[in-house]
Amino acid sequence: MNTHYIHRPVPSLVLALGLLAHALPAAHAQDVADLPAPVRGIEAYTSRHTLTNGYGNWHEAGVRGQWGVNSQLLGMEIATMRRFGESGRFIGLSDTMTWNEDWFSMLSVGAGDGAAYLPRYRVDGFINRKLLPTRQWVATLGAGYYRAPDGHIDRNISLGSTYYFDLPWVVQAEIRFNNSSPGGVRTHQQFLAATWGRAHHTQIIARHGWGAEGYQAIGNGVSLVNFDSRQSQLTLRQWLGPQWGTSAGVERYRNPYYSRNGAKLSLFWELP
Repeated sequence: MNTHYIHRPVPSLVLALGLLAHALPAAHAQDVADLPAPVRGIEAYTSRHTLTNGYGNWHEAGVRGQWGVNSQLLGMEIATMRRFGESGRFIGLSDTMTWNEDWFSMLSVGAGDGAAYLPRYRVDGFINRKLLPTRQWVATLGAGYYRAPDGHIDRNISLGSTYYFDLPWVVQAEIRFNNSSPGGVRTHQQFLAATWGRAHHTQIIARHGWGAEGYQAIGNGVSLVNFDSRQSQLTLRQWLGPQWGTSAGVERYRNPYYSRNGAKLSLFWELP
């Protein structure tokens, strides 16, 4: 394997966090004790990104679904994409479980089809504790394991916090520590995010992440290793009816080797 010591962005969390990101901002402060809500929904999306320095454009399309049954929220995601000149497909499954009024957990698994930038397989788990008498503050401890097609492995531990103000604000923060092998490359990343608005009306979500990444496969047996990066996102989520709406977002990512700018559009439905 031809390895350049630069680094690839730590892969984003699989479906569990994607689904939770949509579910959490929808809650009122007084509703936090009831999370995750037993909802049913589906979302179809498409995105396009342009990259500098000859790294080629990205294209992606996929479908996400969630199904709430009693104290569980089951999720599934299927996506097809093209990155760094290589096509790939990904599937993810998740299970979010409410244990009691104070604790809930998430477990997700995912696998790619062999594309260099996708996991051969990955597992992520999170345990969440609601704090304060009002349960407006949620503390999160997470751990993850990622095995890439080129044989490299990422192991991470994360600490997160979410606070539900009285409407319309929700604020989130997380720091993740990652250990990549071979080479024992130790990095960490963090993000801050804020949501304004409420579900079934309008929501605006802003997120900024920064830090260092361990391995990033860019095809042809080449990986970027141990480099700094920054990523900013802004999303507008608008309900157009009682159970459906659209989401539109823009994103900018930068590292020492290339910049990536893109947009994402989606259509979502909440099923009865």
